[in-house]
Amino acid sequence: MKQKYLLKFCTITFLFMLPLGLMAQTVKGKVTDSSGEGLPYMNIVERGNHSNGIVSDDNGEFSITVKSLPAILIVSSMGFETKNVKVKNTSFLKIVVNEDNALDEVVITGNRTKPRTILDSPVPIDNINVAELTKSGKPTLDRMLTFKVPSFNSQNQAIADATAHYDPADLRGLGPSRTLVLINGKRKNQSAQVYLNRTPGKGEVGVDLKSIPTAAIERVEVLRDGASAIYGSDAIAGVLNIILKKDVNYSTFTSKAGITSEQDGFNFSSDFNTAFSFGDGGFVNVTLGYYKQAITNRAGDVPVSDIGANPSARDLAWLEANPQAGMNVGQPEMEKKDLFVNMEHPIGENSTLYSFHGLTTRNGQSFAYYRAPYWRNDVADANFLTRNPDDFIGYQPTFETTINDHINALGLRFPIAEGWDADASVTYGSNDVDVTINNSLNRDYLADHGTSPRSFNPGGYVFTNIVGNFDINSQLSDAVGLAFGLEFKQESFKAIEGNPLSYYGAGSDSFAGIKPDEAGKWTRNNLGLYSQLEYDVTDKLLLGAAGRYEDYTDAGSNFSWKVNGRYKLGSNGALRGSYSTGFRAPTLHQSHITLSQYIIVAGSSEPLLQGTLANDNPAVQALGVPSLTHEISKNISGGLTYKFNRNFSASVDFYQIKVDDRVLFSSQIGSDSDDTTTNPVEQILEDNGVVAVQVFINAGDTKTTGTDIVLNYNNIEVGESGKLNASFAANFNKTTIDAINTPKTIADAGYNIFDRQEQGLITNSRPKSKMILGLNLITDKWDISFNNTRFGEVIITAPQSGGTDQTLSSKISTDLGFGYKLTDRITFNANINNIFDVYPDTTLASTNTAQAESRFKYSSEVQQLGQLGTNFSVGVNVQF
Repeated sequence: MKQKYLLKFCTITFLFMLPLGLMAQTVKGKVTDSSGEGLPYMNIVERGNHSNGIVSDDNGEFSITVKSLPAILIVSSMGFETKNVKVKNTSFLKIVVNEDNALDEVVITGNRTKPRTILDSPVPIDNINVAELTKSGKPTLDRMLTFKVPSFNSQNQAIADATAHYDPADLRGLGPSRTLVLINGKRKNQSAQVYLNRTPGKGEVGVDLKSIPTAAIERVEVLRDGASAIYGSDAIAGVLNIILKKDVNYSTFTSKAGITSEQDGFNFSSDFNTAFSFGDGGFVNVTLGYYKQAITNRAGDVPVSDIGANPSARDLAWLEANPQAGMNVGQPEMEKKDLFVNMEHPIGENSTLYSFHGLTTRNGQSFAYYRAPYWRNDVADANFLTRNPDDFIGYQPTFETTINDHINALGLRFPIAEGWDADASVTYGSNDVDVTINNSLNRDYLADHGTSPRSFNPGGYVFTNIVGNFDINSQLSDAVGLAFGLEFKQESFKAIEGNPLSYYGAGSDSFAGIKPDEAGKWTRNNLGLYSQLEYDVTDKLLLGAAGRYEDYTDAGSNFSWKVNGRYKLGSNGALRGSYSTGFRAPTLHQSHITLSQYIIVAGSSEPLLQGTLANDNPAVQALGVPSLTHEISKNISGGLTYKFNRNFSASVDFYQIKVDDRVLFSSQIGSDSDDTTTNPVEQILEDNGVVAVQVFINAGDTKTTGTDIVLNYNNIEVGESGKLNASFAANFNKTTIDAINTPKTIADAGYNIFDRQEQGLITNSRPKSKMILGLNLITDKWDISFNNTRFGEVIITAPQSGGTDQTLSSKISTDLGFGYKLTDRITFNANINNIFDVYPDTTLASTNTAQAESRFKYSSEVQQLGQLGTNFSVGVNVQF
């Protein structure tokens, strides 16, 4: 009840403050060098107003709304020193940046008191302009970040139900749940889908990064440090802050098409971004996007032994004609449509009303296992699909999704006193997934009725959140900055019942429907209070501290804190370090999901039905599994950054992250080998009609250690007008499991709650290192990029029942991109990615993993550079 009144008070305060501001001003200008040539992609922010940062266009031109005039702008770019430029009026402004007075990047993530340059920041932050991302030629944001940020990983997952349409993404190998994603500094809602299949990130819930079109993005700030004390739950590994485009000088139309060297996976994208004036001094930025991709198939050949001991002539003939057993193993088919709007309007001289909205809808189709005719003799004998059982050729179910993602934010930035600024906002986000299973049937219904539907709606999931924020910051003096605020969040998770025929008996083949007792809606509230203080003790020494209290109605309360510091080494370098505690509340999905699902089981010739029971299920708690609570982390990091000259900079950072009470998705727990007695676990299986069960449990303690290295050397002169930029970035990491805590009842029955194969998904499924070497040559007409991305070793972990682990060797993807400027406003581009057609090592049967050296030529359980091979794309970019 107190939380409800608190939210009402914040809302009333927000509305009351709307008319109190005074008129702001819009400044238009151009950043040039000493010769008058425009400097592209410069960071520009008003001093003391860190939330209004913008980036100049590719000609150096910009438009920015300031609180009042005169104003001080901080203009900055990679590898440069800070310079203040005073704006005297709103006429066209020319900012001259002399060669000897270059500038540093300004970032806003990780610091609520004031913006700081990357050199000044006490924690490592990457500031990546969208132009750097799109040069990669990758089709979506998650793929672009994978080939730009060494500690970020995301790859397509084949044969993974709805997970194939989300592609789990994470920082530092800590799982999708432990990376916080912000848009314009506001929390992005998580997806509706929990990843239950055997893929990296199994048992986790992440943010649907495919729902954010790159055409709407100005830049991405990546905070590589624990930030729960500042931003709350999920920020254990770090923060992605996606900054949307604001006012732009030109409308931009981009179109691109691509295909792989195997002549599959054709993709086409087209997007449009524009901005227009809104009222007196306001703007509206609009992005429309469209993307479509076709499937790829990298299935392996299936041996005759797959048929069994006594193959029939029908089955032998079918497998000879279909050596891949009809499988489709690769990226799914997808069609995506985006609409994003970002807007601001001054209210009076010192206040700004802002709002942004995003809507993405996409349809996808992936494939389940092909039901080979020798797997489905019962269907053949029923003469359902064919009149003669000898003519039966099996069938392949398709997993088809409709995914909708929304985010809407409304806020006001305003002064509340001299030197005190506030930001009040409300954000609503949602993600829903609706599933259709086609080309399938219900075998139990067929046996009972002699017929079956071929198409099923097994239900779906919806996740929503409403977040209210009230933030205050002030520079108490030149040396002391203070920020504090509160956040109220309400989350909702809904499981939608499927059509009755989808859960009749064992359910629709490949994905059983959500039963009535598995459907439901669950909500929770959360109140967070935080404070952050920064003190420039001297010009060289900065100290900072932050604390945050969180109270969840279902996961208890927590206090996280952080201390950090930075010591400048002259004017060009700095030592930095931090220590923080953090936490992550289990998601509503993990706490409440209950379902039956077909899963891949090592040693079985086909998928088997298993059950996931909610952690609060009385039968599960009777086994000693406690209610879910939050994870606790301890994060320590330290590093050095140094700018050797205006063009060459370097940084190295070390980190260690311990996570206690980590939420794990347990191993498949089935019947033991003792047929004479029934233990409590077997009784649960029998009561729920499944062959195996899995639960979520706080059972793991892990430790992740690593190193990040970033080197940049820019503006190397080539010829008369060419400039070469070189960069090297690397991440080295190792995750170990310090403890697995198995409830006594389960341990006494002889079960391993988290076996070695599940442990391998945490410790070995992501590369233990990644290195990115990039070269970018820019001339008057050409923009040529050459990148080599080395993905380190991963390990396929054999199951508990036996087998040999297999280390997959490191692989290098070599990418080449070309941009040719036909005119100042028209650019043609082309990319050849993975030029040398590199694939992961093939999986050996000796691993004893599901369908190794058979249907899965390449592992479906660990990921490096993906399974596309060489792919080509061409496109055009037009400004007008």
